[in-house]
Amino acid sequence: MSKRGILPLVTSVGPWRDAAYKAARMRDVVSPATGEVVAHVELASAAEVDKAVQCAAAEFPRWGGQTIKRRAQILLKFHALVESHKDELIELIVCENGKNRVEAAGDLAKGLETVEWACSMPQLAAGRHLTVSSGVTCHEIRDPVGVVASVVPFNFPFMVPFWTIPIALVAGNCVILKPSEKVPLTMQRAAELLFEAGVPAGAFQMVQGEADVVGALCDHAGIAALTFVGSSRVAELVHNRARAAGKKVLALGGAKNHLVAAPDRDVPMASADIVASFAGCAGQRCMAASVLITIGEQPELIDAVVAKAAQLRKGQHGGCVGPVIDCSSRDKIVAMIDAAVAGGAQLLLDGRSWVADGAGWWVGPTVLKLPESMREHEVVRTEIFGPVLCVLAARDARQALEWESLDKHGNAACIYTQSGATADYFARRFSAAMIGVNIGVPVPREPFSFGGMEGSLSKFGEHDITAEGGMHFFTKVRKVTTKWTTTPDAPPDAANFGGAM
Repeated sequence: MSKRGILPLVTSVGPWRDAAYKAARMRDVVSPATGEVVAHVELASAAEVDKAVQCAAAEFPRWGGQTIKRRAQILLKFHALVESHKDELIELIVCENGKNRVEAAGDLAKGLETVEWACSMPQLAAGRHLTVSSGVTCHEIRDPVGVVASVVPFNFPFMVPFWTIPIALVAGNCVILKPSEKVPLTMQRAAELLFEAGVPAGAFQMVQGEADVVGALCDHAGIAALTFVGSSRVAELVHNRARAAGKKVLALGGAKNHLVAAPDRDVPMASADIVASFAGCAGQRCMAASVLITIGEQPELIDAVVAKAAQLRKGQHGGCVGPVIDCSSRDKIVAMIDAAVAGGAQLLLDGRSWVADGAGWWVGPTVLKLPESMREHEVVRTEIFGPVLCVLAARDARQALEWESLDKHGNAACIYTQSGATADYFARRFSAAMIGVNIGVPVPREPFSFGGMEGSLSKFGEHDITAEGGMHFFTKVRKVTTKWTTTPDAPPDAANFGGAM
C-alpha cells in the first residue's frame, strides 16, 4: 500500500471546490490486475451535493440560454479532444477497470458514438409543426429540464457516463455526475477535456462519493431528473427514492441474458460469438451472455464453446480476459460456481484456477452444464457479473422460450439460427427488449436507443437512456396551438401595418 499523497488524488469537480476545501474522507483506487493502489479519491458528502446543485442552478440560465447549435459545437470540439487523447484515456481505463486494451478502446469508441449523436440534436430536437385547421397551427417547443444528476457504475468508465452527459448538455441541462468511486480516473481526465472544449464549470460537475452521496442526489429538491446504472436491487431503491422526491428517474438494473441455439445454428460462428459474449470484459457487462439454452442436446456446439473459451488467457492485451473489479466480486463469482457444482452442475471448464495465480482479482472463463432440475437454481436466476456461462438443454422451441420468459430482468436475448423464420419467431416472443440474431451482445447502435423492457428488473422508469430516448428524458415539451385570424386567406389589413401598405 502506498502512502497518502504520493499517488494522484482524484477530486470532486465544481466551482464550489476551492483551495480551502478538504474532503472528510478518502478512499484508495486499486488496480484490479495487480491489487496495487494507483490513486486516492476524496469522498464528498450531502453538503457538497447541495453546493454543486447551487452552482448548477446559477449556471443553468446561461448554459440553457445558449442555442442548441452552440452547445453541440462545444461537444463536437470535445469529441476531437478525446480522439487526440485516446491513448491516454485507454490506459486509464485499463489501469483502473482492468479491461484489456481492445475492450478499453471499445469503451471509448462507444461513448463517442453517443457524443456524435448528441451533436446531431440541432437537427433532431426542433419538434413538429403542422397546420391542424384553417388558420390554426400546432408546434412543439423542447426545453431542458434544469439540473440533472447521473450515477454511473464501474464497468465502463467512459461509455456509461457518456450515455447521458452529451445528450443532457446539448439539451441545455446542467449535469452533476457521480462516478463510481472504484474507477474515478477516466472521468477526471474527461472532465478536463469537457472544460477545455468550452463547457462551463457550473454546467458540468462531479461529486465523488459513495452511497450517502447517491442518497443526497436522490433527495435534493433542486435536481429535476436523475439517471442510474447499476444492480437491479440498487436501481429499484434509487428509482423509488428519487421518484418520491418528485424527480424524473431512469434507473437501469442488472441482467441475466439468455442465448438460444437452434439446431440449425452455424457452429463456428455461434461458438465464437457465445464465448465473446460471456467472457468478454470478464463478463462484467449487463449485455453479457449468462445462460445458453440449446434446443435439444448439441454436443458439437458445446464442445466448440468450451474449446474456444479454454484457449483464452489472462491479461490486458487484445484477446485476453482481464480481471474482475475487486476481491469481493471475485469471491462472489467463485462462491456461485461452488454452489452450482454442489447443486449438481457439471463443470465443463473451470476458471477458478486463475484465482490463486498471481496478484490481482482473476477468474477464468467457466462453463457449467446444468440438468433441467437446476433451472431455478440461484446460478441461473442471479446476475453473476463474471465470465460464467450456464448451459441448459430444452426439449423444443416452446420450452426454450418458456425458460427465457421465467427470467424477470428483461434486458437482452439472442437466437442463433440460419433460418429467417426461426429468428423472427424468437425475436417476436423473447421477453427481453434488446434482441440479437446471431449476435450475443445485441447493443443497439445509435440512432437506436439502449434500454431493457419497462417493468422488468433491468429498467425502472420511462424512456431509454441513449439516442431519442435520452433526448426525451432530458427535455420537456410544450405544445403551442396558434390562430391569428378567422380569415386566413384574406390579405392583412393595411391598418395592421400602420398604413404602410
